[in-house]
Amino acid sequence: MQFEVYCDEAFPDLFTSGHPKAQFLMIGSLWLPADLRDDAKAKIKTLRERHNAWGEIKWSKVSPSKLGFYLDLVELFFGYGDDLRFRCIAVDREQVNLALHEGDHELGFYKFYYQVLHHWILDFNSYSIFCDTKSNRERDRLHELGRVLGNANLSASIESVQALPSKQVVLIQMADLLLGAASSRMNDTLREGSAKEHLVQALERRLGHKLRPTVRNARKFNIFKINLGGGW
Repeated sequence: MQFEVYCDEAFPDLFTSGHPKAQFLMIGSLWLPADLRDDAKAKIKTLRERHNAWGEIKWSKVSPSKLGFYLDLVELFFGYGDDLRFRCIAVDREQVNLALHEGDHELGFYKFYYQVLHHWILDFNSYSIFCDTKSNRERDRLHELGRVLGNANLSASIESVQALPSKQVVLIQMADLLLGAASSRMNDTLREGSAKEHLVQALERRLGHKLRPTVRNARKFNIFKINLGGGW
């Protein structure tokens, strides 16, 4: 079966910032069967028409005037059941030891990207992975990520790992929205009474629990808080 994965990140420069604004680096991924892509895009377009919401879908743009649109996007996400899934990783900046990544924060970042993707790649399926465009010091980072994923999943096929501008890819925008919601809880950035809090609460009601690190086999909305300190 063919799958597509759409990825985005929050606080990607957390390891190198002299004034970090968050505790956790977050990398998120939206997974769906490739044959559902056009249907999902068409339904998002219908919601845009209904709400007259034609700008880029982004967590940072959730506002009282557009809350109805974003609430409908959450309902759309749940309407697909397990055919549309989200997984993200939360990396505690205080646990990161760059010496373990050759002192290279960019290499460390893509090792965590690997952790987001690897555990949901299953045998005998093929995967096309789309990441938001990001400036890298090493130009072949995504090619190397694809190569490593392929080597670790010999019974699956990694068709491609490529960067696309999020402004042109609505499913990367959906990944941004869901990742922003997860990050807001993990990094404790929600303002009480805000439209973003309202949206997160709606998402949590549909999940039946707060946005927090989940068990490994959580299928619909998976938050993986990686433990870099060792132990259980």
